Amino acid sequence: MCGIVGIVKLNQRDTVDEARLKRMRDVLRHRGPDGEGLWIEGPVGLGMRRLAIVDVLGGRQPMANEDGTVWIVYNGEVYNHADLRPGLEQRGHCYRTRSDTETILHLYEEEGERCVERLRGMFAFALWDRKRGRLLLARDRLGIKPLYYAWTDQELVFASEIKAILAGGSVRPALNEAILPEFLARGFVAGEETFFRGVHKLLPGRTLAWSCADGPRQRRYWRMPITTDNGAPGTLEACGRDVRVRLAEAVRSHLMSDVPLGLFLSGGIDSSGLAALMAPMVKEPIRTFAVGFADREANELAYARLAARAVGAEHRELVVAPAEFFGALPQLVWHEDEPIRFPSSIPLYFVSRLARDHVKVVLTGEGADELFLGYDRYWVTAWNERLGRAYWALTPSALRGKVKRLVSRLPKPVRRYAARTFLAVGPGPRELFFENWAVFPLAVQPHLLSDPDLLSARDPYAEGLRAYEEATGGTLERMGHADVQTYLVELLMKQDQMSMAASIESRVPYLDHEFVERAAAIPGRRKLWGWQTKAVLRAALRDLVPREILTRRKVGFPVPVNRWFRDRFWPVVCEFVLGPRALERGRFQEAFLRRLAQEHRLGTAEHGLRLWLLVNLEIWQRIFVDGEDVADVMRPVEGKCASSG
Repeated sequence: MCGIVGIVKLNQRDTVDEARLKRMRDVLRHRGPDGEGLWIEGPVGLGMRRLAIVDVLGGRQPMANEDGTVWIVYNGEVYNHADLRPGLEQRGHCYRTRSDTETILHLYEEEGERCVERLRGMFAFALWDRKRGRLLLARDRLGIKPLYYAWTDQELVFASEIKAILAGGSVRPALNEAILPEFLARGFVAGEETFFRGVHKLLPGRTLAWSCADGPRQRRYWRMPITTDNGAPGTLEACGRDVRVRLAEAVRSHLMSDVPLGLFLSGGIDSSGLAALMAPMVKEPIRTFAVGFADREANELAYARLAARAVGAEHRELVVAPAEFFGALPQLVWHEDEPIRFPSSIPLYFVSRLARDHVKVVLTGEGADELFLGYDRYWVTAWNERLGRAYWALTPSALRGKVKRLVSRLPKPVRRYAARTFLAVGPGPRELFFENWAVFPLAVQPHLLSDPDLLSARDPYAEGLRAYEEATGGTLERMGHADVQTYLVELLMKQDQMSMAASIESRVPYLDHEFVERAAAIPGRRKLWGWQTKAVLRAALRDLVPREILTRRKVGFPVPVNRWFRDRFWPVVCEFVLGPRALERGRFQEAFLRRLAQEHRLGTAEHGLRLWLLVNLEIWQRIFVDGEDVADVMRPVEGKCASSG
């Protein structure tokens, strides 16, 4: 695991400046405290910071093949590299290390760009072929490891994190305003664009090749299966047995390491299932780690302890204080390079820091909710679609309009739920699955955004709808497919950057691509069984996970920002949403912001997540656009939060 950077000059007579490349590399020190490397040859420069996991002594990078004609920097783990190695040795390749990095090099020599199709694991790499004068960038199938790039008139620059691209100096930090409607609606930006103008993501399952002769060319080498398999086991129990066997195999493959491993426990079925499968595969008690808050409604630690006891784990946990939470926020926005969508990112960093004192690798349960339909929005949307189909067909439009107005006047507790039903929401995936679950729905944004032209600049739901329509099957299958292609990619960015901020590697067995392909073939009715989410996964883990965990509904990772923004941390809203610096940017209508904040403050509405997005956007702008030091960002509210509420 490491952080990688690189520069390729478009004019092959130019040379890469070593000092620039070092600045890019060293801003990623947190991703690789164990070592560093640099290779420059004329118009090409590669750099890396290393977190040593496999072949601790021998896996240094940048690494070359036997004759020095191919060079690579690589971030990730290839779990089948030991299986690939004998075949490569039989073809005459001489290994000098035990590392998976060298396997990628030799596989490229044999198969060229298609080498990525043979890799099983998480990876992002840059490879320079000196003979062909060709650069190859590649990213794993699900987007577990990040890779960003930017073109200028003179060069292509790339890195594991955007801040490293900015450190190179050829790309100036500027907000990509066109993405604001999507950020406000979904909390993140799907597809290639980022918050920085001119900086792009290499999408999951893609390669980007460039040569002076041919220019740039992207290729999609993997697609998530888009049809259900009629050959899948017929009953829920049989399907569950199949899932269990395949998940156990994925877990076993993810235990490859020359350093200590652990597991993040949330107290939910996903991580508890991993603990139960992992425990008999290792010689010593597994090490588990959990995090929570003192607030009773935001503390899942009791369930994490229950799961740990069930497998005899060596368990550790910590409680994050609200002041620690907000104190770390600017630093973590810097680490994430974007406004933080999920409040749970902050406790994830703290538990990563706890784990780093004991292990260098952790397994996590990320991905199970999207693969097995674990969110409430799946069943709500499915029932809305079924019941709404008859309602929209049989009810005159004038009457539907009256019903919608009636819903808006219902008492708050009833309105909160009725407003998400077919009585108030229109038909089709855009309304039912995207707009209905938006943070700031598009219907609200004209009252928020100062520039109305932004709403017509690009479709905020375009990437999600593309993924939804790409799949076959019914509503359930399409929702899961869309979330794996968009929402999950954002979750994985959070997972990577918060764990790497603490210099620890996180692995996601549920997202082993062979397991994903099998899970995608399971019909939606096996995953959502009536009101029961993740039904087939529960069947798979029925005799492994404590019943109290197996039968409880999903609660996510509860972070009480609603309450915090209403009392003690109201000054954070006053500074970063309503303060003069925030308002002077002119991006949002002041009257709407004040009404939003006051409704939340008085308890007439719950706008915690909306305020969270706005706070994070302002903090991001102060750090990256204004150039403010992260240590100074929270100074305007120091002392105020302690006395507020």
